[in-house]
Amino acid sequence: MWNIFAPLNQHTMFGDLFGKLQEAQEKMKDSKVRLARITVDGEAGDGAVKVTVTGNREVKSIDIAERLLEKDSKEELEDLVITALNRALKNAENAWETEMKGVAGGMMGGLGGLF
Repeated sequence: MWNIFAPLNQHTMFGDLFGKLQEAQEKMKDSKVRLARITVDGEAGDGAVKVTVTGNREVKSIDIAERLLEKDSKEELEDLVITALNRALKNAENAWETEMKGVAGGMMGGLGGLF
């Protein structure tokens, strides 16, 4: 039997899907804004070097202890900056993953009813 309402139902289903995808895009934008406000630190050398980054992995500051600014401390300083930066970026990655899990969970809950 021919169902004249089938195209309407498919259109409604795809309309719902597109609506959910737009909602997901908005949530992603909101997450990026929240992540930009989050700052995390990474330290090395017992706090001699401290790097602060946002949840979006943007370096905001690098603080270096005076003692490391001596000419003969160049190699130590470079090593500590790399270590602190990597630690800060790892912390930012963890913040980002936590935020994205929240967004993904919200999306899947909304899309689950479509299939």
